[in-house]
Amino acid sequence: MGADEHVGPAGAAGPTCLTAPLLSAYLQPVDWYIDARSAEATQELRHEVIAYLTRHAAPDADLMSAELAVGELLGNLVRHAPGPAWVSLHWPADTVTLTVADLGPGIRTAPPDEVDLLAESGRGLLIVDALADKLDARARASGGSRIVVRLAVPRRATVSLDPRPSSGPSLPGLAEARPEGAFGKESFLCALVVQLAQAVERTGGPDQAERAVSQVGADVGGQMEQEYRLAFDVVGRMTTRQVADCLVRLKAAIDGGFGVTELSDERIVLVNTQCPFGPVVQQAPALCRMTSSVFGGIAARNSPDGRAAVVLEERIAVGDPHCRVVVHLTAAPPELVPYAHDYHSLLQLEAQHQA
Repeated sequence: MGADEHVGPAGAAGPTCLTAPLLSAYLQPVDWYIDARSAEATQELRHEVIAYLTRHAAPDADLMSAELAVGELLGNLVRHAPGPAWVSLHWPADTVTLTVADLGPGIRTAPPDEVDLLAESGRGLLIVDALADKLDARARASGGSRIVVRLAVPRRATVSLDPRPSSGPSLPGLAEARPEGAFGKESFLCALVVQLAQAVERTGGPDQAERAVSQVGADVGGQMEQEYRLAFDVVGRMTTRQVADCLVRLKAAIDGGFGVTELSDERIVLVNTQCPFGPVVQQAPALCRMTSSVFGGIAARNSPDGRAAVVLEERIAVGDPHCRVVVHLTAAPPELVPYAHDYHSLLQLEAQHQA
């Protein structure tokens, strides 16, 4: 490789030294190769670099300046050095170091007082220099150029957490390990859900745990209803029988043992003999809110007045031999209000708000 001929930012006299080291032994750079003859590929790389910065930048980082600088540097490749080029991004702390190298004709710059600020081109490095903390541009004697830019973009810091194991039994149970060793995906996911619910309850209390589980149920329940509608080509409000079938079907798919024992226009009564989480659900009773939220949301969206109520009369999670769940297809009867979970469709909530 030939020697480098130094050219300062936008034609400034003398070298511009980068006082901080460009490389770190701890965080590896991210590298890209691009054929700058393709304006489309260069534009895609610009979006990719900015997306990378956005994902890892601190919440208050100024990404607008970085985006402009990246756009100018990559745009220069298309205009002045179409062909092979290499882009490297190194980000050890509060400063991004972006290096762009090409095999083009080298850097041709003019002193700042000779740059036409109204011209359509020729201002790229001047703009980058104004946006960057430091800019170092070198034209290689053998052809091509290498531009190194430092941008003040702090990297997102992380909080170091080193919790002690909780008291009591942890999941998965050792008996769930596979014969060949390790735990299967189902055991792991079940343990993840149960222990996450426990962790929320320990830090925020039972009500907070139930609120979190209810939100998950609302989101998941909507998807389960949409899947049922697609599978059976259901359009419009589902019948009571279809609602009951949907509830039983979604629970059966995750190894629940729900069955309908009563069905009328006013309510659906379901009994469950097997919890999808197994006996470990007794370690996280808040997970019952998942069933309530899923059932109640689906029922409310398909009830005549957009309301539903769920009463968890018996629960395996608290030691009952089975679960008994009553889904009311309207507001709960007055005597059950203290024990019912109310649900409303979005249309019903909008009507209440307008009233």
